[in-house]
Amino acid sequence: MTDATAPAARVAGENPGLRIGTAPDSWGVWFPDDPNQVPWQRFLDEVVQAGYTWIELGPYGYLPTDPHQLEDELGSRGLKLAGGTVFTGFHKSDDEWQRAWDQAVKVAGLASRLGAEHIVVIPDLWRSDATSEVLESRTLTDEQWAKLAAGHDRLGKALLEEYGVRQQFHSHADSHVGTTREVLRFLDETDPQYTNLCLDTGHFAYYGGDNLRLIEQRPERIGYLHLKQVDTSLLFDVLKNDVPFADAVSQGIMVEPPHGVPDLAPVIEAVARIDPDIFAIVEQDMYGCDVDRPFPIARRTREHIFGCTHLARIT
Repeated sequence: MTDATAPAARVAGENPGLRIGTAPDSWGVWFPDDPNQVPWQRFLDEVVQAGYTWIELGPYGYLPTDPHQLEDELGSRGLKLAGGTVFTGFHKSDDEWQRAWDQAVKVAGLASRLGAEHIVVIPDLWRSDATSEVLESRTLTDEQWAKLAAGHDRLGKALLEEYGVRQQFHSHADSHVGTTREVLRFLDETDPQYTNLCLDTGHFAYYGGDNLRLIEQRPERIGYLHLKQVDTSLLFDVLKNDVPFADAVSQGIMVEPPHGVPDLAPVIEAVARIDPDIFAIVEQDMYGCDVDRPFPIARRTREHIFGCTHLARIT
């Protein structure tokens, strides 16, 4: 958020609620090119049929990367772009900057040309989501924390200055920033001018995080939302048995609302009171699902959200 006084000014009158969107992830899309995933044309068509207006890019290369083609495809369906995604590993070495910036040039370059103002940044996982191989230690040293924070502030500053988009950091299962203590440390060590939080309600709840408490504690750091729910009937088995996140997804750890936690209405309402211009993107991890499964879930999820709170809007 660019101005600490702006949210209060915007909510002084009638609060319109958060803009609700969806993402390729809710259609089981994790990779730019996977023959088992929903084709991108079908994804866009079903987004419209499910009743959404806002979407994310998903993995770069899944949707058309030519800005004119993408603009035409979205425009013909009445869709708008909220943001894109970049992956980083700043804790590893100084060499990670170039890898992150090479992605940012492509993703932010495309997204900003279509009017998007946010880039969701996901840290590398300590355990591969493709092979489940353990790649490194689960925890960071103080030196690695310092590199992580400095790298994200540098990236956030560059994204804002070069493309006019804001970095929203996404804590993640099987990453080094997942628990409440880790998320708070990350926020403490980064600059709110350049680095804020994409609060993914499902990933934060995955490690026992209280979404509402975090929103209450750090309202000025909430810049973006991913809406999803965790199946608590499965969660403790997943954690007890150290199930890799990708396997947990295939088992249905992220469940269709309202069958999991957290309740979405209180989260939406709490964030809408901070700033009604924040996006709330439905992102139910469903990689590996049958291509016919996502659409009815996406439609029911939208209906659930708009049925449980008045502080939600399509545009």
